[in-house]
Amino acid sequence: MRTDQILTRLERVFARLDREPERPAHLQTPQMSRHRVVLLGSTLAFYLAIVVAVLTTSWLVRLDWQIMFFRPYEQWPQLHAFLDYLVVLGQRGPTAVMVAAWLGWRSWRQHTLRPLITLAVALLLLNVTVGAVKLGLGRLGPHYATEIGSAELFAGGDIFPSGHTANAVVTWGILAYLASTGVTRRVLSIVSAVVSLSVGATTVYLGTHWVSDVLLGWSAGLLIMLALPWFEPLIARTEAYVFDRRELLRRRAETGRMPAPVVSALTPLLSAGGKWQLRPVAGTAGEPVPQPVPANVAATAATSAAATTVAAVVAVHSSAPRATVHPAGRPHVIRSERTPVTPAGSRRPPHTDRAAARGAAARPVAGG
Repeated sequence: MRTDQILTRLERVFARLDREPERPAHLQTPQMSRHRVVLLGSTLAFYLAIVVAVLTTSWLVRLDWQIMFFRPYEQWPQLHAFLDYLVVLGQRGPTAVMVAAWLGWRSWRQHTLRPLITLAVALLLLNVTVGAVKLGLGRLGPHYATEIGSAELFAGGDIFPSGHTANAVVTWGILAYLASTGVTRRVLSIVSAVVSLSVGATTVYLGTHWVSDVLLGWSAGLLIMLALPWFEPLIARTEAYVFDRRELLRRRAETGRMPAPVVSALTPLLSAGGKWQLRPVAGTAGEPVPQPVPANVAATAATSAAATTVAAVVAVHSSAPRATVHPAGRPHVIRSERTPVTPAGSRRPPHTDRAAARGAAARPVAGG
């Protein structure tokens, strides 16, 4: 009989993750070094400077309007078709799917959930931070501006900072953050920087964002990438929690597959005093719960129960009076009392003559 356990797709994935990791031994989790802290502080100062410049309607807002009046999409119309496709590299949905597919393969290969959890944490930080500033400042885009020279703040918009730009920095930068070698990390950092700069410049060309929107989007994405090492303990605890929950669910599933002991409602058990007694099965609330019985006692009890059942059936059949069934029209007669019938064409004398002959032979001869 085949006893192989049929695993679901999710169980096969976790079984793969349970194996020893195949990632390089020298791969280490990025730490919050002094160099990174300096970069984080500088980027944060730049971020705040842009926000203040827009709030005070400074020279940066005037630059936004000058580029908007320049209309780059009219100056180089031949680039419009290509840049319409290039800007997709900054959209959150398509880029998240592509990067998640690659990181999912990395998780499968290295037997760890860290790449996928890191991507999820980075996207969560991006949505919270960028989304809060967008809704809080409510800036309108160039196509919806109403007053020339105004910053168009608190007007119900949602374009400051640029979500395409920040998403390009985070989504493609996460590949460099999770790189396994130093050379790969540097190459992917350059690629992510080129992609994010291209996406930001494309939004300005298409007229969907101000220049200040793009600058703040670059700063917001870079802040998230620089602050990720602070969330590494959270990522490790999340991975451990997922595996612990998976182990708990697997144990519950294995416990549920174990067959429950079947106890008859009239199973005789040998008590401590040497007498047999019947124990009911626990079914509903309030009924006694059966206690575990040793194997030898259970076997003896089963054998004795079978013998007792057979003896009881024999006794019932031997002691109970048998019911007499009468056919319709005539009563039942015992075989010895029936009148013999001579078959037609037989040479034998009639049964009455044979009966008389047997009686005469049985009588003793007088005087004999």
